[in-house]
Amino acid sequence: MDSDSTTRLFLALWPDPAIRHALRERRDAWDWPRGASPVHPDKLHVTLHFLGGVPSERVPELRRSLAVPFTPFELRFGPPKLWHNGIAVLEPSSEPPELLALHARLSDALLALGLQPEARTYRPHVTFARRANGVAVPPELEPLVWNVDGYALVESQPNNGGVYTVLETYS
Repeated sequence: MDSDSTTRLFLALWPDPAIRHALRERRDAWDWPRGASPVHPDKLHVTLHFLGGVPSERVPELRRSLAVPFTPFELRFGPPKLWHNGIAVLEPSSEPPELLALHARLSDALLALGLQPEARTYRPHVTFARRANGVAVPPELEPLVWNVDGYALVESQPNNGGVYTVLETYS
């Protein structure tokens, strides 16, 4: 399918300015090695589902159809980590049942729309950087608690400098 006729989408927990600032502080606590690619602060989020390229004409339908029952919850983050593949992350210290229920409801909504959710096990996290092999993981700052009161449908525009645009918010 022609990339001009598709829109690259994902569903995410999208931080408010205060949480975005706290995430940025944690990202900036790392001493990134040469070649690492820290994530721009405007892009820090927790992905719920990556949809990939979908036909652009379906975007209005998706915006309407991805509203699912939602219960606000508290997301508490643990210490920063470096995954084996050089991805620096911040993971929740536990996965609240409300988060897992939201992920499952969105999976069902995607299936009802004829879209296939990713098959891999859901592992919520905020990506701080890629290609960060060899970085020293900083000590944990004070605990970060995010009171999640909604989620978003976001467009990723890789041909436009990787800009993220929130298309719809749900609460």
